[in-house]
Amino acid sequence: MKPRIGIIPGEPGGIGPELIAKLLNDTETCARADILLIGDQHLFELGQTQAGMDFAMTRCDGWKDEWTTLPGFALHPMDTISPDDVNISEVTYAGGHSALSNLNCALEMARDGIIDAIMFGPFNKVGLIKAGLGHEDELHYMAEFLGVESYISELNTLNGIWTSRVSSHIPLKDVHTFINEHRISEAVDLLDKTLRHSGVERPRLSVAALNPHAGDNGNFGMEEIEVIIPAVKKLQHKQVNVDGPWPSDTVFLKAKAGEVDGIITMYHDQGQIALKLMGFDRGVTVQGGIPFPVTTPAHGTAFDIAGSGTADVGATREAFLIACDMVSHWEKAAR
Repeated sequence: MKPRIGIIPGEPGGIGPELIAKLLNDTETCARADILLIGDQHLFELGQTQAGMDFAMTRCDGWKDEWTTLPGFALHPMDTISPDDVNISEVTYAGGHSALSNLNCALEMARDGIIDAIMFGPFNKVGLIKAGLGHEDELHYMAEFLGVESYISELNTLNGIWTSRVSSHIPLKDVHTFINEHRISEAVDLLDKTLRHSGVERPRLSVAALNPHAGDNGNFGMEEIEVIIPAVKKLQHKQVNVDGPWPSDTVFLKAKAGEVDGIITMYHDQGQIALKLMGFDRGVTVQGGIPFPVTTPAHGTAFDIAGSGTADVGATREAFLIACDMVSHWEKAAR
C-alpha cells in the first residue's frame, strides 16, 4: 500500500502554497503516495495561480470518505482564513491562525490513522505566536497537542546527512546549561531511531564538540572531558554506533565524505550553518520524537519572493519523499 501523506499549505502569505502547487505538478513524485490536501481550497488555488500550474481537486470529508480512491487530489476543505485576509509577505494573526488550525486538523488525522504522515509548507513563527502557539517552536506545540512526553528535537537532513541537537531554540549564552549526559544520550538515541525509520539499518553517528578544537585537552573548556566523552562511552557500551566528540569545524567533513550518516550537534547553528551551506534549497526538517513522520522544507516562508512564482521546490520535494520513506520503514524500525 502507498503511504498516505497529508499536506497542509503552511503560512498563507509565504511561499508554501506555491511550493505545494509545484510539488503536485510533479506526477512522478506524487505517484509515490496517496495525498490528502488539508486546508482552505482557495489557498491551494492561490498556489496554482502563483506557480502558473493547474491540477484537479475533489472535495471530501477525510474522516468519513474513502479519499484515496477519489479522482485528482483529495481535498479535506477547511475554513481558516478568508481570501481577503491573505496578505502576501506579511506577518498577521490571520495567517498564523490559518497555519495553526490546519496543523491541528492534520495532527488529529495522523493521530487517528486517517493519514500516515504530514508534510507542511513553511510556517512563520511570529505569525504562529501571534495566533497563540504558546511554545518556542511548532515541534513543542505538536508534542503537547499529542501528549508526547519523551525527548523531542528538530532533525535536519540534506543529501543523506542528518543532524540532531542537544539544545535548540535557546539563547547562545544558555547552551552550556543544556550540555549534560542525559540530553546527549537522548539526542543520539533519537537520531539513531529516526535514521532506522528512514531505512538505515545501523546508523553511523558522530558527536560534535562544544568548544574549539574539542576543548584542546581542557585548555578551551572542560565540557568535552567532563560530560561529552563520558556520554559517548556509555552509548558505545550500549552498542550504539557512535563516536566523538569531534571539533565542530571538521566533523561535517566526515559526513560530506560519506563516513557518517548523522551528527549530533550541541546547539542550533552548529549544524544549521553547515547544512545550509551545503544546500540551502534542498534541506529538510523532520520533527523528531513525534509518533509519526512530520516533515517540512528547512527554509522559511521567503517573504522576499512570496507570490513571485520563483520559489525552488527542491526542499519541498525532498520533504515529501522523506515522509514517504519514513512511512515505508516505520513499522520495521519499531520492531
